[in-house]
Amino acid sequence: MKIVVLCGGTSTEREVSIISGTGVCKALRQNGHAAILLDVFFGNEEAVLMDAFPEDYDVEAAALYIRSCGTRLKSALENSQRSFFGPNVMKLCMMSDIVFLTLHGANGEDGRIQAVFDLMKIRYTGAGYVGSALAMDKGLTKIMLADKGIPVPKGTTMKKGYDSIRIEDAGLHFPVVVKVSCGGSSVGVYIVHNEEEYEKALKEAFLLESEVVIEEYIKGREFSVGVIDGKALPIIEIAPRHGFYDYKNKYTPGATVDTCPADLTADITQKMQRCAEESCHALGLEGYARVDFMMNSYGQMYVLEANTLPGMTPTSLMPQEAAEAGMDYGAFCERLLAVSLAKYQ
Repeated sequence: MKIVVLCGGTSTEREVSIISGTGVCKALRQNGHAAILLDVFFGNEEAVLMDAFPEDYDVEAAALYIRSCGTRLKSALENSQRSFFGPNVMKLCMMSDIVFLTLHGANGEDGRIQAVFDLMKIRYTGAGYVGSALAMDKGLTKIMLADKGIPVPKGTTMKKGYDSIRIEDAGLHFPVVVKVSCGGSSVGVYIVHNEEEYEKALKEAFLLESEVVIEEYIKGREFSVGVIDGKALPIIEIAPRHGFYDYKNKYTPGATVDTCPADLTADITQKMQRCAEESCHALGLEGYARVDFMMNSYGQMYVLEANTLPGMTPTSLMPQEAAEAGMDYGAFCERLLAVSLAKYQ
């Protein structure tokens, strides 16, 4: 198949997206597909559309070019007349059989691109625009899941410009977690222990986004469960060697101890997997997604969030879960393609 692997973009997760896209593009080409790597924001001004999906293609060279574009990101964003889609992006996507989305964060994982592609009748991997938008907003996610009886941490949301919410008024007490509502890769997440740290966290979070989530801090074990076509993969436990599972720990090899399958009883394993499947259903996430959990010392589990375009880097969680289920990286990419294409049949 002719496949555009779409990566890059303008979010704080741009570099992670490029790593994900590079890995996916290499795997797809090794599987015999005519895959190309493309930055959604900078595109390719020199694309030869007559031979847009060549047999010989240097994925690393394409990734290097995309990274070099990052030096122009700030000035490009300041150009108010500039389209979000770079040169030839829409043309190449319309020429493809499907677009494999490896975008992470805002303007990629939040449903906007998915909605445009739906209008243009471009096939793509992952959830549709409604589910993507819901899952991207952590505040809305908590509301939707709680409405279905799925356990989530107690908390509230706050918009920039309004009076600060005292945690006591929200029924919380220190420590609490402050996080941007629509961020990813744990960017803009703060664990705070007192009023001074709380005010500082709010100030820093509001520099990133206009809405934040404040919720109870769940001390315990962290898990993640990938779901493909409504069925949960083996559970993985994530234990950072230092601190919590933040951006640095997520993408630094050896910074965490990942255990898959997680050391849980059969009963708890089944319960957590079923909860992940129900969470995806509640949010309308077709295709595939990844659901993150915390479990306290009493064995109570809480859903933190759902990721509609999980990372595909060498240290990412869902590829590790897929490997435990018997799928190597290349087979995993094929599986994601297959369940995504099934939406259009």
